[in-house]
Amino acid sequence: MVERPKKGTIPTSPGSYFFRDVGGRVIYVGKAKNLRNRLNSYFGSEERLRPRTAQMLTEAESVEWIQVANELEALLLEFSLIKEHSPRFNVDMKDSKSYPFLAVTVKDEWPRPMVTRSYGRSGVKYFGPFPHVGAVRETLDLLLKTFPLRTCSDNKFREYQRLGRPCLLFHIEKCSGPCVEKITSTKYEKLLNEFLSFLSGNTEEVVERLSLDMKDASERQEFELAARVRDRLSSVTKAIERQQMVLGSKTSIDVFGVWDDELEASIQVFYVRKGRVVGRKGFILDRVEDMNRSEMMRQVLSAHYRTDQPRGLPRVILLSETPTEVKLLTEWLSKERGSAVEIRTPQRGDKRMLIETVTANAREEFMRHRLKRASDHNARARALNELQTVLNLPVAPLRIECYDMSHLQGSDYVGSMVVMEDGLEKKSDYRRFRIKDVQGNNDYAAMSEVLTRRLTAYLKDRKLEVSERSGRFSYPPQLLLVDGGKGQLGVALKVVSDLGLEKEIPVAALAKQFEEIFRPGMSDPIRLERSSEALYLLQRIRDESHRFALEYHTKLRSKRMTASVLDGIQGLGPVRKKRLLNEFGSVSGIRSANLEKLNSLPWLPDSVGTSVYRKVHDLD
Repeated sequence: MVERPKKGTIPTSPGSYFFRDVGGRVIYVGKAKNLRNRLNSYFGSEERLRPRTAQMLTEAESVEWIQVANELEALLLEFSLIKEHSPRFNVDMKDSKSYPFLAVTVKDEWPRPMVTRSYGRSGVKYFGPFPHVGAVRETLDLLLKTFPLRTCSDNKFREYQRLGRPCLLFHIEKCSGPCVEKITSTKYEKLLNEFLSFLSGNTEEVVERLSLDMKDASERQEFELAARVRDRLSSVTKAIERQQMVLGSKTSIDVFGVWDDELEASIQVFYVRKGRVVGRKGFILDRVEDMNRSEMMRQVLSAHYRTDQPRGLPRVILLSETPTEVKLLTEWLSKERGSAVEIRTPQRGDKRMLIETVTANAREEFMRHRLKRASDHNARARALNELQTVLNLPVAPLRIECYDMSHLQGSDYVGSMVVMEDGLEKKSDYRRFRIKDVQGNNDYAAMSEVLTRRLTAYLKDRKLEVSERSGRFSYPPQLLLVDGGKGQLGVALKVVSDLGLEKEIPVAALAKQFEEIFRPGMSDPIRLERSSEALYLLQRIRDESHRFALEYHTKLRSKRMTASVLDGIQGLGPVRKKRLLNEFGSVSGIRSANLEKLNSLPWLPDSVGTSVYRKVHDLD
């Protein structure tokens, strides 16, 4: 573990610092306005440190720092060091997919547009990224009717050049035939510039020019030429319609949306140029360090613009969360752009609606990522093997059961049992428990009741012949997981021990605050890597058990409230009560209806409608 530097040796100036492990590798890079204050914060009480920070300090052997003149220089130095060393404890933004770009080889003698998933080659101008490769190809195909640039490879170009005749694309007017000198380099360059201008968002000029060309050809009675220009104008119009207009025609902005949980975050960026969405990009971010959304947004902006500016830096950047150190970020981005950059977090209006759209896309991408990860057999196998190792289990826990309690101030107490087999949810084995013997707010007693009922049922079931077993509780868990800390672990251990199952069923508790795992006989909790498959699996089953318990609690509470409000009304029997709830959707819907609305129902007598109105409004 890294030792604290000697007192007085750390400067108070701005700068960047970095931790190295025993092999000399840089594992974390940070920046500070005051190096001494920032580094001293790492060497306080261990209990106050975030789990990931504590792990980093455990693996680090030394810390070094570099002084600079001001905060902006510290930020730029941090970027440089992260780019050079790729430290594993810093934010890691991975592309959630390989997005297609529309690229133009502007440095070639005869430049050509092409669809590609690679990015960053010199001499190539990129447009995008776009969400679907098919849409990019269709758009390019439409534009070639108006801008007939060559799209063939260099080898094909030289082949037709040697043959002295053009390919089919020339004959269908989707290529101007530079290989056989059907167009001069000057005209080709003009065509290329118009194409690049169109892709940059300057669509009005192209539409206006084509409209004038069509009109001129028609006035000269060159109807065949006018028809060809009309077709080109139609193709351009279709291409423009593919780009969604979301803001005013002069607006150029980047929009960031975030959806996250404790372990990962999904980031979506929409690039809006001249009011149209011209590209987007998505990332999945491993939250390798505990941070709130404002700090995460600062790191997202820093990572995105220091490595990737596919559409350049706009004057305005819209965010769903205001980042920390927003003034410093604004100063850096303005310096990068060469003019003022503004960072905003709109609260209303069209721009807020656009942020909500981008955030919804981030949420969908997050869900797709989770589903893909959950269905990955290799990832599940790694998770189960890791759990066996770190929890010291006799076998990999192919069947895991997780238990959670839900209540509201001690009322409608319920418990849930959620099951995973081979790392996948087995919903047919989920069970709900309505607490019978616990009065008031006592999670320990409720947990004890649920576990006792479940394991007692298992003991009864296993005494029966296989053909006679119910199947409801026939299989014991290879890991019994409870949501909570040492207290819940103690309750589970006592139940298992009292039933004589302590050697058969391993028990663990997962605390939500720091994602700590408690096991019997261990004084300190186990802290898994935040990016580990094992922690991801445990988090999934814990969150599923919480959802399942809360869903049941809400259902019981709603049923009880409905019964208590609508029960005892003269003339309102079960059939009319059900029909009334179907009519208005809920008790709240009934309460919001006026007396005239209730009495207008043809199947409900006026006297009963009046009684319902008085009851739900406490007028009796």
